[in-house]
Amino acid sequence: MKWFLILWAGPIALLGSWYGLSYYDMSFGFFMLTRDAHDLVFQIYGHILGIPPEDLPPLVLRAIIVDSFLVLGIIAFRRRKQILAWWQARRQSSPAVLARDESLSSAP
Repeated sequence: MKWFLILWAGPIALLGSWYGLSYYDMSFGFFMLTRDAHDLVFQIYGHILGIPPEDLPPLVLRAIIVDSFLVLGIIAFRRRKQILAWWQARRQSSPAVLARDESLSSAP
């Protein structure tokens, strides 16, 4: 599971950091981090996909969000017993639940 998360988060972090640095032209002397490279990459992908380059960033963001929900769903499914045990322990130690239980036991 650890490698699954690393292989999911690694490319997202790399893409996000490249996008942020190249969008604001913080190149640090590397061509791939310049705004010209940023525009060129999106022009090439837009041409390949047949859509305008300015439509690509929202599509990529939407894909990352959907993938993130999918990954979190897989993790939740694999750890459902731990989550259920945590939820039950939390409910039992909650003051509202304890007060409700006491009011039910003291009712005539």
